[in-house]
Amino acid sequence: MIVFITHFSDITQWFDGALGGGSGAYGVMLFFMLSGFLMSHLYLQKTFNKDTIKHYFLARVARVVPLYLVVVFGSYIFTLLDHPLLYTIPDVNVLMGHVLFLYGESVLWSIAPEMQFYFIFIIFWACAKNRVGYIYVGIIAVMILLFLTNFPRLSGEINGIPYNVFNTIRSLPFFFVGVIFGLHYSTLTIPRYLKSHGFLLTLCLIPLLYPAFTPVSSDAKYRMWLSYEVLLVMASVFFAVVFLVPETNRLVANRLGDLLGKISYSLYLLHMPIILLVNKLSVSVELKLFISLVASIMVAFVSYTYFEKPVANLIRKGKTKKAIG
Repeated sequence: MIVFITHFSDITQWFDGALGGGSGAYGVMLFFMLSGFLMSHLYLQKTFNKDTIKHYFLARVARVVPLYLVVVFGSYIFTLLDHPLLYTIPDVNVLMGHVLFLYGESVLWSIAPEMQFYFIFIIFWACAKNRVGYIYVGIIAVMILLFLTNFPRLSGEINGIPYNVFNTIRSLPFFFVGVIFGLHYSTLTIPRYLKSHGFLLTLCLIPLLYPAFTPVSSDAKYRMWLSYEVLLVMASVFFAVVFLVPETNRLVANRLGDLLGKISYSLYLLHMPIILLVNKLSVSVELKLFISLVASIMVAFVSYTYFEKPVANLIRKGKTKKAIG
């Protein structure tokens, strides 16, 4: 929803674009932390062998790849037909950059780092049983290295195929924080007196990071991804909501939230084209917001219910049948 509001503000200049300006980055930061957290929590306690690794990769691929490929190839075809209804993918080289998870246009940029993190996580998993300390040492070493090298801007082309490793490099610290939190989620005992519904208010720290509202005067408000100060704030928000807010909190645990969680991936991939289409209507910006949000949720729900979920189940069933055989 952070990403949605940011893009809507940028496209329609809602509140003079104050809610935009790249602030959707904070939503993606939470996404990468959540990704690392879930991988760590769900898999690091499991046995590291061929079967569990296969299960892990198939589960990840089933969730992410099918819709992504539909959007990528759809964007390529629509661009060739001069009807860019999705995203602009003008030639085969750019198409290959997307298919190989090396590059991404618009919101598609975050999928390449996510897929690359799946492979990085395997290294952590291999250390989890007998060498868990290496996970902490490795994470700290990489984060110091990134800081000392000023987050190298590695991007360009290989035989005409674009790549952007910089997107992965700048996202790594947030993924790392999620992995560390996931490691301790089951074992860390939070005193009862520390748990409070009031910690949900830490979410209000996020808009305070927006360039239009922040009291921060340093360049951190513009560097965002490259600021460890921003990482500290976002990690604190994540920790507070996940560890300190009681599980009975109705603002966190409710049917609407569950629904948005299930359709969040398709909502993320498909909202931009919908906002651009709605913005062409001659109606008030508030009505555009309502139409864009409702249409995005409806399209995402249809995508999840009739495509993503069935295809994911098909991939997982195929895996299970093969294992039984």
